[in-house]
Amino acid sequence: MIDAGTAIGQAPRMLTISDITYSVEGRPLFEGASARIPAGHKVGLVGRNGAGKTTLFKLIRGELVLEGGAISLPSRARIGGVAQEVPSNEVSLLNTVLAADTERAELMAESETATDAHRIAEIQARLADIDAWSAEGRASAILKGLGFTAEEQQMPCSAFSGGWRMRVALAGVLFSQPDLLLLDEPTNYLDLEGALWLENYLRSYPHTVLIISHDRELLNRSVQAILHLDNRKLTLWQGNYDTFARSRAEQRMVQAAEAKKQDARRAHLQAFVDRFKAKASKARQAQSRVKMLEKMTPITAPEEAAKHVFSFPAPEELSPPIVNLEGAAVGYDGPPVLRRLNLRIDQDDRIALLGRNGEGKSTLSKLLAGKLQACEGRITRSTKLRIGYFAQHQVDELHIDETPLQHVMRLRPNEGQPRLRARLASFGLGADQAETEVGRLSGGQKARLSLLLATIDAPHMLILDEPTNHLDIESREALVEALTGYAGAVILVSHDMHLLSLVADRLWLVSGGHVTPYEEDLEAYRKFLLQGDEPKTEKPKPEKKKASRDEIQALRSEVRKCEERVAKIEEMRGKLAKKLADPALYEDGRAGEIEVWQKKYAEVMDGLDRAEAMWLKAQEKLEAAGV
Repeated sequence: MIDAGTAIGQAPRMLTISDITYSVEGRPLFEGASARIPAGHKVGLVGRNGAGKTTLFKLIRGELVLEGGAISLPSRARIGGVAQEVPSNEVSLLNTVLAADTERAELMAESETATDAHRIAEIQARLADIDAWSAEGRASAILKGLGFTAEEQQMPCSAFSGGWRMRVALAGVLFSQPDLLLLDEPTNYLDLEGALWLENYLRSYPHTVLIISHDRELLNRSVQAILHLDNRKLTLWQGNYDTFARSRAEQRMVQAAEAKKQDARRAHLQAFVDRFKAKASKARQAQSRVKMLEKMTPITAPEEAAKHVFSFPAPEELSPPIVNLEGAAVGYDGPPVLRRLNLRIDQDDRIALLGRNGEGKSTLSKLLAGKLQACEGRITRSTKLRIGYFAQHQVDELHIDETPLQHVMRLRPNEGQPRLRARLASFGLGADQAETEVGRLSGGQKARLSLLLATIDAPHMLILDEPTNHLDIESREALVEALTGYAGAVILVSHDMHLLSLVADRLWLVSGGHVTPYEEDLEAYRKFLLQGDEPKTEKPKPEKKKASRDEIQALRSEVRKCEERVAKIEEMRGKLAKKLADPALYEDGRAGEIEVWQKKYAEVMDGLDRAEAMWLKAQEKLEAAGV
C-alpha cells in the first residue's frame, strides 16, 4: 500500500488530488481525500457502488465544482473519456473516429485552404509530428479490435444500434490518445473479444489511464495500481486487483485485531475508574486513567462488507439428456445462421459459448431458450424441462414505473408479501429496494431483479447472456458462488473471463455457422483471439490405450496425497490467521514478531497455491485415464 498523498519514487505527476471535499445532497462523498497518479501509470479506481467513483471523474474533468481542496494536472494536458455514444448520422465509422483527433482534423481542413507558404510549412511539420499520415490505419485497427469489419467501418453510424455506437465513441477517444484517459466501465458494452483486445491495448497505451471497472481480469492484466475509494478517502495500492484484495484483507485483519485489543484496554481502564473513583486513596490513580481514556485515539474496526448474495431455487432432477439437437439449423428470415447442430445438454453441464462477435452465440442461446424455432432438424427437450433465460436487453424491458415487489407479485399472485420480500432479499434487494420504482434503481439492482425473475421457477437449465454487466465485483463473486452450487445446467455467454474460468467446465465454439467442442482452455482461446488466429476445434483423436488397473490405482493414490497436502496447508493457514488476529500480538515492542508471522502467512498462501495446482494436475491425469 502507498499513502495516496505521498510521492512514488521521482516519477512526474500527471494527476494530483489534494485534500478534496465534495457532497451530494448533503451526503459527503469526499472528505480530505488526496491522491497522486504518476505520468504513464495505469490505475484502476475501485470502491463500493455509490461511493463516488463516477463523481470523481466529473470533478477531474471540471464538470463539478469542489467544495474544498484542489485537483491539478500539468498545463495543456488533455483529458479524454467516453461521455456518451456517437450520434446516429450518415458519417462513416472510420471518419467519425478520425474526427475525434480534433487537432489533426483542424490541420487537415486548414491545409486544403491555406495559401501562406510559411503557414503551409507549419501545418505540414505539425502533421508529421503527430503522425497524421498513418492515422487512418491506426483508426481502422482500433475499430477492428472493437469488433468492426473493414466493410462496417465504411458504413454510416445510423446503421448501428446504441450499444455499437458506444464502441465507436470508445474507439474515438482511444484514437485521440489524451494525456489522461478516463474510462468508466468500458467493457459493459463489449463482448469477450472486444474486452480482451481492450485489455491488451491499455497495457501499451502511451499515457496515463484511470479506469473504473468491475472486470477483475481487466484490473489484473491492465493496471499497475489500484486507487481505492473508501470511507470518503482515497488510498493508492501498488499491484493489480488480486494483490490489492489480498493486501486489503490482511490490513482489515490487523485493524480488527488492533480495535479488539484497544477495546479490551479501554474496558480495563474503565473498570478501574468505576471501581475506585469514590475512594480517596485511589482518586489520583482513577483520575489518571480517565485522562488516559480521553487521550486514546479510537481505532474503529473495519465495517463488514455488505454480503452480496444470489439464492437460486433448486430444481428436481430430470433424466438425461434434458436437451438434444439432431441436425438442427436456426436463423431469422434468410439463410440459417447456424446449421448441422448435433448437441446434447445434461442437467449437470456448465457450458460457455465462445466465438467472435456475430458468429451466433446469442442466436444459439435463443434457440435453446425456445425464443427461436429450428428451421431444420429436430430438437428434443425433456417434457418437464423449465428454462430460465437472462439477456442484457431484458434489464431494459423491466417496467420502470413498477416496484420489484410488483414484478414478483405478477409472477406469484398467490404468495404472501413476506414470502415475496424474502425472495427479493435472497437476491440482495432489501426492504427499501423492494418498494422503489425500477426506474430509480441502479443498474446492478435491475440486473439482480432480472436474475430473480429468470430463476423464480427453479429452472433445470439457466441461459445467461452477459449477466455481469452492471454487477460490481462482490456481486460477480456471489454469482459465481450461486452458479457453482446450482443444481441445473448453465449456458453462459460473457466477456468476463473470471466468471467463465470459475463456472464453465465445457467450452463450445460458435464459428462458421457451426457449434463444436473447443479442445483447448480459456487461456489458449484468449491467446488465439489476441493473435488473430482461428481457434482449433475438436478433431477426431486416435483411440488411446486404456490405463491398466495398477496405473489407475497409482493415479488415485496421487490425487489422495495431493488432497491431504492441501488439507494440511489449509489447517496451517487457519492457525496463522488466528495468530494474526490475536490482539496480544500487537502489543508495543512486537513489531518484528508481527512481520515474521505475516511472512509465514504469505509463504503458506504461496504453498497453498502450488499444492492446489498439483492437485488439479493429478486430477486431470486421472480424468484423462478415463476414470
